[in-house]
Amino acid sequence: MIEVKNLVKKYDGHLAVDHLSFTVKKGQILGFLGPNGAGKSTTMNMLTGYISSTEGSIVINGHDIYDEPEEAKKCIGYLPELPPVYPDMTVKEYLDFVMDIKKVPRKKRAAMMADVMERTRIADVSGRLIKHLSKGYRQRVGLAQAIVGYPEVIILDEPTVGLDPMQIIEIRDLVKELAEKHTVIISSHILSEISAVCDTVMIINKGKMVVTDTVKNLPKHLKGATNLELEVKATEKEVRTALSSIDEIFDAQYTKGSEDGFTQINIDVTGKRELREEIFFALAKAKHPIYQMSMNTLSLEDIFLEMTKQAYSESEEIKSEDETQEPGIIQTGETALELEKQTNVETDSSV
Repeated sequence: MIEVKNLVKKYDGHLAVDHLSFTVKKGQILGFLGPNGAGKSTTMNMLTGYISSTEGSIVINGHDIYDEPEEAKKCIGYLPELPPVYPDMTVKEYLDFVMDIKKVPRKKRAAMMADVMERTRIADVSGRLIKHLSKGYRQRVGLAQAIVGYPEVIILDEPTVGLDPMQIIEIRDLVKELAEKHTVIISSHILSEISAVCDTVMIINKGKMVVTDTVKNLPKHLKGATNLELEVKATEKEVRTALSSIDEIFDAQYTKGSEDGFTQINIDVTGKRELREEIFFALAKAKHPIYQMSMNTLSLEDIFLEMTKQAYSESEEIKSEDETQEPGIIQTGETALELEKQTNVETDSSV
């Protein structure tokens, strides 16, 4: 549905998006995360064709956003952080205006108007001026304009910002309903909303991809994000011997248990294998009873903070290494351009 390859955006030497590549499948809800200045809004603006990229390609439903801009944009519905509504229009007048812009055939407008209003729950305010609506209703009107024309892709930038808890729940439910017929990309700083609504998360930092995966699998990309705690009726030596056949257990911590003859174990379970069954059967085979077993996983907020912090630290290390290079060598990606040093000085000394 959406295919982005090597997307780059530069502003006067500032690299806002750095060779970003990703795909979004039909019917998927992708949560787009990143700290302020990470390049989220810039990427969304390029996806919608609002701004052009410096390099790279964007294909929406088989249409290149630059080679076939009109066809590609027909496939996109966009709700920016500030809904693009006209306050002196009524809700119905505004949606009629949007239908004109999107060239919706006249014979389809009445049915589409009724359907869009019902889906966004704004039929009861259709005759009111938008400036007299609450923020929650204005947000719904913004969503309504995004789905006018039934685009295949809907892009939502901070759709719940400034809303009260009840309005947030309503928008969350609406996004889930939209995913039944549309592909949805949603950007938000409210990470609990992302984990509640999205099936896939993509995190970027400083314009670069940090990670993309399902919400469930995200902890597997971060060492220490998930750990298994056990209390076993056995000595540390006996437990180590029993678990020695499980290769994935390489970073376990052993401490004295709550009673004599008991051992507590904290195991990092970073990886794709499910270890709980293997651990259970290994200890059962050795006849060491498990009195307690619990799995602890970091929240999406903690994973987000840790991953973006790590990405920032890595970029600073690269920057530091570049600054320590000998004068006259400029590092660019994987290549280095060697310049002649002190050319002017050598020229002057030869005169």
